[in-house]
Amino acid sequence: MPIKIYKTTRAARKRSSIIDRSALYKGKPLRVLVRAKQRISGRGAEGKITVRHRGGGAKRSLRVIDFAQEKQGIPGTVERLEYDPNRSAFLALILYADGERRYRLAWSSAVPGTTIMTDAQTPEIPGNRMQLQHITPGLSVFNVELRPQRGGRLVRGAGTTAILMDVKGNYAQLKMPSGEIRLIPKESYATLGQVSNPDQWLERLGSAGRVRRLGRRPQVRGKVMNPVDHPHGGGEGNQPIGLKAPKTKWGKPALGVKTRTRGKYSDAMIIARRQKKKRTK
Repeated sequence: MPIKIYKTTRAARKRSSIIDRSALYKGKPLRVLVRAKQRISGRGAEGKITVRHRGGGAKRSLRVIDFAQEKQGIPGTVERLEYDPNRSAFLALILYADGERRYRLAWSSAVPGTTIMTDAQTPEIPGNRMQLQHITPGLSVFNVELRPQRGGRLVRGAGTTAILMDVKGNYAQLKMPSGEIRLIPKESYATLGQVSNPDQWLERLGSAGRVRRLGRRPQVRGKVMNPVDHPHGGGEGNQPIGLKAPKTKWGKPALGVKTRTRGKYSDAMIIARRQKKKRTK
């Protein structure tokens, strides 16, 4: 989808752009595949805020998406492409030969009328889903199962894709979008192609109002707070944080600190770690 750049007619339009969704279906989603969504505003199971700066925003409804795509051997046809407010990628409404309709993640080359298939081994065309052991190394895949028959868990964001490096023994080597190379059971299913909406990262919100409608609340820098409110607070005027390293509101180290548990069970499945991103000043 191309990027639509607004004219600077007012401050909210300055440097703002949006994905051109003129090719998507403009009606309401399929009613039987829509569920009510409860707002949690960053709160966990105890009702306490575990993720700050979340809340409000436009009202949304959940689309029931078939990430597993377990209807094997039954061909399906893409009826239409739809926008989903809950994710960055678009959705494809699939009409199967038995008359059932299901939502699934759309791929970048999806168009209405395309026929797709899910089976242990299918033709290697974008949109088809099959086991990793039958896919030619070097091809791009998405919506990958971490464990067989558990449904797609990996590579589901807009424009993302993983590359199948090789299949050896009981595992397939997959290069993730982050650059990490890890082992996935070769019986796991994956969809060929790239997730739809690859230009999503080029979109510029441009105004605080668009950010609020996405459910993000304002963030306040610690250095402008009082000392009682944040470790970076205090001082007259614009002061540096005054510490060797940035900290969170509760005094824990931030920025660049490893959060992965040491000795995690899945470490054995990781062949090469992702490279650290260099911070630009």
